[in-house]
Formats: sequence, C-alpha cells, structure tokens
Amino acid sequence: MPQLDLDRYVPFFLSSIGNKLSRGASRIYLARFGIGVNEWRLLANLKVRGTASAGAICEASGIDKAAASRATGRLQALGLVQAVPDRADARSRALSLTPAGEAMHDAIIRIALDRERALLAGLDAAERDQLIALLGKLYANVDRLDRDS
Repeated sequence: MPQLDLDRYVPFFLSSIGNKLSRGASRIYLARFGIGVNEWRLLANLKVRGTASAGAICEASGIDKAAASRATGRLQALGLVQAVPDRADARSRALSLTPAGEAMHDAIIRIALDRERALLAGLDAAERDQLIALLGKLYANVDRLDRDS
C-alpha cells in the first residue's frame, strides 16, 4: 500500500502553511482588534470588491459558508459591515464596508502585509513572481478538481 512522503506531498505543505498562517493571524487580530481571520478575510474581500454577497466571497476565497455567515454576523454586530438587499437577486444581500469597517481594514492591512513580507523573506523578486504564478496554476487546478469530482 502506498504511503505519503510528507516532505514532498504538496497538499500537506499547502494546508499546513495555510493553517499556521491562519492560526497566527487570528491570534494577532483577535488580540489587537477583536476579530479573527475569517472576519479579516471578509473585510479584505469587501475592500477590494466594494460590495459582494457572502456567497461570492466564499466562492473566491474558499471560506466555509457557515464560517462566513458567522463572520458576517459578527462584523455587522460590530458595525463594520452593512448588508443591503441585492437589486439583482432579492434573496441575496450585498455586503459593503461601513466607515468603521474601512478604518479596521486600514489598521489590519499593515500587519497583514508585514506578515507577508516576513513569509517571503529570502525570496528575490523573480522567485516571488514565480511563486505567485505557480500558486495561480494550483488555484485553477483546485477548481478543476472540484468540478471533476
């Protein structure tokens, strides 16, 4: 029977890195800002998109729908996100940042970018570009895997 070589099994590396990054970010964001990494992901997505449904954010970032729903509720309770009925789909609500949500995003983004710089330390610009290109290909392959299964 085959056995995984965890030193060469890419899904193990990706999930381990993602888990460690999320756990560390959540610890920092909770301590400093009172929100976790799922709330941060929603804030970051809304900053980029302007408005979006929770479903669209889940689809783009791979956040579990239940976790996104809890994060959305928490952000609304904190006054960081507002929801309005979506004109295109009456059953859906479009989320957007409030001024307080914009301010929270702007405070956290500095830490997030510092963490990214630390993660990528030792890689030159060409290696970073190559890594991003390769990750983009993996991202596309995951979508294909989900469609094909």
